Amino acid sequence: MADVLVIEDDRDIREAVDRLLSMAGHAVRLCETALDGLRELTRRPPDVVVLDLNLPDLDGAAVLRGIRSASAVPVVVATARGEESEMIRLLRAGADDYVVKPYSAEQLEARIAAVLRRAPGPAGTTLTVGGIELDPDGRTASLDGAPLQLSRLEFDLLAYLMRRAGKVVTRRQVLDDVWGPEGRSPETVDVHVTWLRRKLGERAAAPRYLHTVRGVGIRLSAPEATG
Repeated sequence: MADVLVIEDDRDIREAVDRLLSMAGHAVRLCETALDGLRELTRRPPDVVVLDLNLPDLDGAAVLRGIRSASAVPVVVATARGEESEMIRLLRAGADDYVVKPYSAEQLEARIAAVLRRAPGPAGTTLTVGGIELDPDGRTASLDGAPLQLSRLEFDLLAYLMRRAGKVVTRRQVLDDVWGPEGRSPETVDVHVTWLRRKLGERAAAPRYLHTVRGVGIRLSAPEATG
């Protein structure tokens, strides 16, 4: 069971989401304006936020930035636009996942389950591959001793690949395990791998850690020793 904060101005949608998530065993709090939602988040941080982008008092994207400035809580946004450009904009703004209106009850539940299962590993577990060190509990990462500034999904993707270091994983595996199985395009993984490469200071043409295996998937491995 999770504590879910729903920020949605449409009463019918609010009531439907409340009914669905309550039946699934979650504790649900409902807010119909952005300001009420931000106050509720500050008063008692939830496990996950479901955020409508079309709110009457503040633009949903601005609310998302406000949440991200104060909290790392997972956010599933609801948008009426399903274009790839919109997906990239939302992910860059700090969304962890999204649903496109009109969405089904099953789809929303799958999205929430996906972000909730991206939990830190066992306490005290530190992942190390070459010069990359990652602390799942503290959600910090470094490269050759320098801190890495990663978005939530970049961090989750890096942790996923580090736990499978040396193994090739397909884009579908990454989608299912990191994003969740429904409604995702393999290009989503490609976009995040590109962003992660930049943070690691490498290019696809000259990889150090992230190696593309053509027609199969992606492999993270430590750089080969030189000299």
